[in-house]
Amino acid sequence: MLCNTEKNAIITITMGFVDSLLNYLLLASPYLLIGLVFSGFIHSFLDVNKIKSWLGRGSLKDVWLASFLGVPLPLCSCSVIPTAVTLRKSGASPAATSSFLISTPESGVDSILVTYALMDFPMTLIRPLAAFFSAFLAGVLQLIFNSDHSISSDDQAKANKHEHCHTENSHPTMSLKSKLKSGFRYAFVDLIDDLALWLSLGILLGALLDYVIPADFFLNFSPWQGKALILFIGIPLYICASATTPIAASLVMKGLSPGAALILLLVGPATNLSNLFVLQKYIGKKGIFLNIISIASVALIFSIVLDYLYLEYFSLNWNIEQGHQHSHSKWWEIASAVVIVLLLVKGVYMEEIKPRLHKKEAKGCCH
Repeated sequence: MLCNTEKNAIITITMGFVDSLLNYLLLASPYLLIGLVFSGFIHSFLDVNKIKSWLGRGSLKDVWLASFLGVPLPLCSCSVIPTAVTLRKSGASPAATSSFLISTPESGVDSILVTYALMDFPMTLIRPLAAFFSAFLAGVLQLIFNSDHSISSDDQAKANKHEHCHTENSHPTMSLKSKLKSGFRYAFVDLIDDLALWLSLGILLGALLDYVIPADFFLNFSPWQGKALILFIGIPLYICASATTPIAASLVMKGLSPGAALILLLVGPATNLSNLFVLQKYIGKKGIFLNIISIASVALIFSIVLDYLYLEYFSLNWNIEQGHQHSHSKWWEIASAVVIVLLLVKGVYMEEIKPRLHKKEAKGCCH
């Protein structure tokens, strides 16, 4: 049995964590909802087939266009790889494919708005800018060193198996009402379901780090040690762009530099081991190496520039640092938080729990 002192300690810890969690939800939820709506509109009104036709010439212009289009595009985590493979099979060069593959997961209209909600305007501006440059550099290096890589017929056949996840797009002949309906369905069904697990984990982990880690934790590391640590962890890890934001914000509040946080925001969504193994068939091992070099190099360069800007020109007065008085929260903040929580619970159930229940039922029927 627990004594009263232990019970009180558990209650205190729980209340502190819940307070941090509510803080993140109240700050981020309105912007996340707006980001989902914009994501739905982009999905409905931007035809992926046109993108395919734009990126097939293997020129510097294709690289620029692929990098630029990927920044706001709200492709979910499971559709980044099949979409990139589809582009490659449709004639897009390794350079354009790499650029699109990097800028798309590193940024998105939803993650940009969440960055503004939890951080500040300079970070909101620099994050997609760094995503663009990392994608553009990767494409340029692919043009110079990997332009002759081709796809084998066997690999093309295997790639067809990956083209199943949210790659459909609106037909040009659809009415405005149908496009809007399709956009809302994509945003609040397909996209949020796919993001639900990672976004939930990101918010929970961000709140946990905010409460558990001592305020001066990263002050024990030099700026270069912090950057190297984040880079080492971030390359093999996968976490979506929106989910990295509360984690990065929490770490900065514990002494991590804004530049090191930017490395996590860029590297975490753009690279992970499983995706790298799949993609090496379509852009080659050399192409994978060039992509990692580009992402890491640009992340480090922008991290140094960002730390200098915050030291000399910007004050670290992030929204998450200012806290949030829950008793004075506006009704629309509370309503947005409730909606986001319901959407996340629904998404985790639909994507993670329900399929497992069906598998168990199927096994039971067989027996």
